[in-house]
Amino acid sequence: MPRRSRRHASRSAARELALQMLYQADLNRDATEHEIADQMRERMERADLFEWGFGLVKGVAEKRDEIDALIDGVSENWSLRRMAPTDRNLLRLGCYEMMHYDTPYGVVINEAVDMAKKFGSAESAKFVNGVLDKLVPADKREPRPTPAGPKKRHQQVTPEPAVEPVPDPDAKPIAFKRPGK
Repeated sequence: MPRRSRRHASRSAARELALQMLYQADLNRDATEHEIADQMRERMERADLFEWGFGLVKGVAEKRDEIDALIDGVSENWSLRRMAPTDRNLLRLGCYEMMHYDTPYGVVINEAVDMAKKFGSAESAKFVNGVLDKLVPADKREPRPTPAGPKKRHQQVTPEPAVEPVPDPDAKPIAFKRPGK
């Protein structure tokens, strides 16, 4: 297995922390932007990585409706509220990074799949991979090599995520509270 560069490994850690904070904010609707930032700052030694990771969290919170609509549009038979919280927030994180950062799509998807294997269920990695792959614009897809020999007919299957307890679907979406309000 090839070793990751120091920058890649550091960004991976920042992504993991961002995922954990998104998960926390998804399940704890009272979490404030300030509290999330403080927790991330405590756990992220380098200021540049804190800024990068917190930028992901804040961006997902600000663009959540747009992100959720994109995910809902490509996730067949699975609404966001039915998804496991880990899967749901991995998809939000990956979608936001693909939309607003210059990180190559393949890197975003691979990082999300790695986190799904680490934090999700047995089916999470396949599910996250399938949904994020559908979010890559057709003109940005890398051509896939064609295998030698006769073409086989493949049936596209959307794997199902594991079912975890899901917060009340009627609850308000994540919105950071401003201190003093």
